[in-house]
Amino acid sequence: MADRSILLFGGGRMGLAMVRGWVAAGFDPAAIAIVEPAPGAALLSFAQSSGCRLNPPLAAREGQAVVLAVKPQMAADLAAPVAALARADTLVLSIMAGKTLRDLGRLFPGVAAFVRAAPNLPAAVGRGMTVALAGAGCSAADRDFAADLLAGTGALLWFEDEALMDVATALSGSGPGYIFYIADCLTQAGIAAGLAEPVAETLARMTLAGAGEMLRVSDRSAADLRRDVTSPAGTTEAGLRVLMADGALQARLTATVAAALARSRELAG
Repeated sequence: MADRSILLFGGGRMGLAMVRGWVAAGFDPAAIAIVEPAPGAALLSFAQSSGCRLNPPLAAREGQAVVLAVKPQMAADLAAPVAALARADTLVLSIMAGKTLRDLGRLFPGVAAFVRAAPNLPAAVGRGMTVALAGAGCSAADRDFAADLLAGTGALLWFEDEALMDVATALSGSGPGYIFYIADCLTQAGIAAGLAEPVAETLARMTLAGAGEMLRVSDRSAADLRRDVTSPAGTTEAGLRVLMADGALQARLTATVAAALARSRELAG
């Protein structure tokens, strides 16, 4: 499927999720090289079973598509190895949090084509929400190839305004953490009402997962779906009356996203 060799820096949870998606989509494992100084058991097992090359000696041919899936504080450590491999047609796809296209250009001055992407944690199970931005030096072919590289993570949305990448990070990037907290709160509420912890946790998990799947496959708004499940004078209406009282939850969630946005901008410098 791929007409470029792929060099992945970073074989952690997100890097491994991406490379699994590439192999599943038909990319040639022999054309995929992974650089991970401390590979975990899952990466070691996958590399062995798939045929992807883990920590091989690197040659210039490895640099056709470079994917950076490392922590942003490690970015400077990649400047030299990427520079040694960069060529005229190299595409660099970065999922490093907070690193702007300008940052990437400064780190890798020999590269012209950059794509900045921000997947979220559910990308590890193919149900992620990834936002991406193509730099001015990207051709249509570069953008299409980047889309292929990100396809296995879940949904993909392209942005034109880089300032909105931080907003997306605050909403969808950090959003799974908010949802996990809500799941925990529902679990604790079930326990307080008399359920055993395993039962309460299962009910909370599956309720959120099922409602999320309905949101994913439906073209109707969340508000419409909520109204559908809210029978007049029923149990859901009674619960929502408390949950939505005074707009307190909406205000708290708005403040939550604003705090995450402020921190994202701080990290970006």
